[in-house]
Amino acid sequence: MNNRKIHAIGKGAIIISVLALVSSLTTFFISQPKSESVYVDVNRLLENYERTKVDREAFTEKANVMKANVDSLMTDWQDELKTYEKERSSMTKKELALKQELLQNKQQQINNYQQAIQKQIQEEDQKMTQTVVNDINDFVKEYGKKYGHRIIFGAQGNGNIMYAEEGADLTDKILEGLNQQYHGK
Repeated sequence: MNNRKIHAIGKGAIIISVLALVSSLTTFFISQPKSESVYVDVNRLLENYERTKVDREAFTEKANVMKANVDSLMTDWQDELKTYEKERSSMTKKELALKQELLQNKQQQINNYQQAIQKQIQEEDQKMTQTVVNDINDFVKEYGKKYGHRIIFGAQGNGNIMYAEEGADLTDKILEGLNQQYHGK
């Protein structure tokens, strides 16, 4: 074979290779799922998810009972203090010292109890909130898989998503599905 034929065959092979590569790349990119960027408004989900409302009401009721217990103890202590103030003039030094020590100890116990209750309320609030957040995250993950979303962003109103088209907001769809799942529908 002469050099011209070899050169022509080589050019043809290169052209065919390039066409095959372009064809492969085109097919690859066309067959990829569309990368539509979507997001949910996390604050709206938390506020409007019915489980949040139900759990928040139950938590508030429980916290109010705990606070009422502290208030009741404080009222009892204040009543004791008033009684002490009235009877103080008729007490001996030893009785005065003993009563003052008892009142101080009781006040310290109430303060310790109040701090423990506040800590418990805070921990239960965090636990309840985390349970709701986990519930939402699990649902969004499954929703994303079901509807072929590669990424679902979470907007929290602090500037992480400055603009998005209306159609990119999945919050209402997620919220509807989340509430249906919560109610077992």
